[in-house]
Amino acid sequence: MELTIIIDYIIISIIASMAINSILRNYAKKYNLLIDLPNRSRKFHKRATPLTGGIGILIALLISGKLYIDLNDLNGYLPDFTYQLMVISIPLLGLFLIDDFLKGRNESQSKNVFQSKYKLTGLQAYQRLLIQSALATYMIFSTDVYLSSLGDLFGFGEINLGIFSIPFTVFCVVGIMNAFNMIDGINGLCAGCAMLSLLLIGFYSGLIYDSMLVLIIGSMIGFLIFNLRFFGKKRGVFLGDSGSNLIGFWVAWSAIYASQNEFYNIEPITMIWFVAIPFLDCIGLIFMRLKKGISWMSAGRDHIHHKLMQRFSPEGTLLIILVLTLITGLLGIFIQSFFSSSISMILFTVYSAVYFIFASYYDEYSQKDIKDV
Repeated sequence: MELTIIIDYIIISIIASMAINSILRNYAKKYNLLIDLPNRSRKFHKRATPLTGGIGILIALLISGKLYIDLNDLNGYLPDFTYQLMVISIPLLGLFLIDDFLKGRNESQSKNVFQSKYKLTGLQAYQRLLIQSALATYMIFSTDVYLSSLGDLFGFGEINLGIFSIPFTVFCVVGIMNAFNMIDGINGLCAGCAMLSLLLIGFYSGLIYDSMLVLIIGSMIGFLIFNLRFFGKKRGVFLGDSGSNLIGFWVAWSAIYASQNEFYNIEPITMIWFVAIPFLDCIGLIFMRLKKGISWMSAGRDHIHHKLMQRFSPEGTLLIILVLTLITGLLGIFIQSFFSSSISMILFTVYSAVYFIFASYYDEYSQKDIKDV
């Protein structure tokens, strides 16, 4: 696929995403469905905002994907990996969309008649993990794609996972999904980090030239136009947990597929550089919360963006994290180009240490600000 064709398909998916997100947003507002109200304890928005971003992205992707298939005469020839990724995205989005509706991400939803009658509060942490694990496992067995090798991380030869390949793959997919879900705290952050990760994966590996990855990126850009409120503050849209989990799922599998395919010639450790910020934010939170006796799946103001917002505006914080994500990813590419995987591992360990020192320095949240999901 030539670069000009890639740009054309991105434009098509952007337009489709903008149209679908606009329609869904208006529908949600009209019928008061999936609306996230402000919550001063940990949320920063001041207006009721629809949680329809994930639906808009997926529908736009399916529409533009169908057009992509028809124009390229790919009916019956779509790779199993791409086909299954799209198929599994539907129940994934649906299950977490129900969770968004039931658990009540705001006070008004917690009081709706349906919830009051049946006492439904959404998925518990273990239920979310089971769903994520089940979908990741299905993806493995339906595509035969999984992490079988970690490369030469320690300079003693390639690390083959053997019987641990499948459980480790599930662990990584679930981890990345939760990392992107957790970092979805300010406008543009989750989708912006995911888009940069996919661009880095796509262009460096070459995956972007022979897959529907371009349509995923375009659909996310269309969402970001509303999420960042380019059409005004009253026309915003959020991802919701359904959208952030969906995006995390796509990033995780794109990274696994490219790193385990010899055709793309990209090391698994390099993929960690591409998702470093969400990954390290998630790891840091887990240890800090467990240390304080708080559930690691709690919601609170202890993420990297909350710490940066103590000194910068939301827009400034977003820019800092996105630039850091891009620089970190480019650093990973530079290291793979000139050094071995073992050197990359050492340098990423150093990078992680610096990150955690910074995070600890700005760790000013209190336990009373944390509320169980």
